[in-house]
Amino acid sequence: MTAQTEKEVEIKLPYRLVPFMKYRMAAFLFSIIVTGLCIFTVVTKGFNWGLDFTGGTVIETNFSQPADLAKVRDVLDKNGYPSALVQTFGGQKDVMIRLPASAGDMTLGNKVMDLIHHELDAGAKIQSIEFVGPNVGEELTQGAIYATLATLAMLLLYVGIRFEWRLAVGGILALFHDVMVTIGVFSFLQIEIDLTFVAAILSVVGYSLNDSIVVFDRVRENFPKIRRSTSIEVVDISLSQTLSRTLMTSITTLFVVLALYWLGGPTLHSFSLALLIGIGFGTYSSIYIAIGVALQLGLKREHMIQPVVEKEGADQQSLVDY
Repeated sequence: MTAQTEKEVEIKLPYRLVPFMKYRMAAFLFSIIVTGLCIFTVVTKGFNWGLDFTGGTVIETNFSQPADLAKVRDVLDKNGYPSALVQTFGGQKDVMIRLPASAGDMTLGNKVMDLIHHELDAGAKIQSIEFVGPNVGEELTQGAIYATLATLAMLLLYVGIRFEWRLAVGGILALFHDVMVTIGVFSFLQIEIDLTFVAAILSVVGYSLNDSIVVFDRVRENFPKIRRSTSIEVVDISLSQTLSRTLMTSITTLFVVLALYWLGGPTLHSFSLALLIGIGFGTYSSIYIAIGVALQLGLKREHMIQPVVEKEGADQQSLVDY
């Protein structure tokens, strides 16, 4: 690195330059292994689909006193409903019980309410009993898949238009990496997947892409400014410049998601866990996958030079002096 370049780096970096790209091959190997294992898990184990996709019965009740959710689950388990999902909504007296379609038929709600009246709370009142059939679950599944694919397609179009194609390929591979790892963990642990999980996946996609775009913009700015450094050196400088922003954003977001996971209750567990996994790997992929792949595809300074715009009748002058 020349003296001129070192001076520029010293001005722009108040801390030591981090050689991120020195370890990119090890990061590629790690990502290939993890992604391969996740794909294998999804193919062999599948997913634990929730009531939103499989159908079932949803019972909303109002207890005469604050409900003991653990006791409600225990009573249902002893009476042949081990897969029941019990949670509060609104207040501590309002309890929602969700049972899969395999647990019974449309009369299941009345049977469960009789059980509650006899063993838990004789004063409990029925607020609503809804039966979601398998056809509705299938429609929700298709809708979730179409929404996810449409989002990915629009993001692909956006990245392809805004950035040089090597950066676009790196950004899309980073998105695939983050989503695949997240759903692979859910498949391996057989955690129930519901519509909140779909929302979390879309959030992970947006977060990962935003991180990658921040890095891409800085790389695009630095290539004309740091003229005598190699592509790897320019990328390392750009990543080091955005490192504090990336860490602060990720850490503060993870604090919020951890609070949702521990304090949000069972309803938000799948949502918050998916965000935890996606944000963690999204931060990693924006550094090593998105920009690392672009470098492997041969990203150079000339690829980032903006074309010279000439106006009729004006003196021909280069807009940027390289």
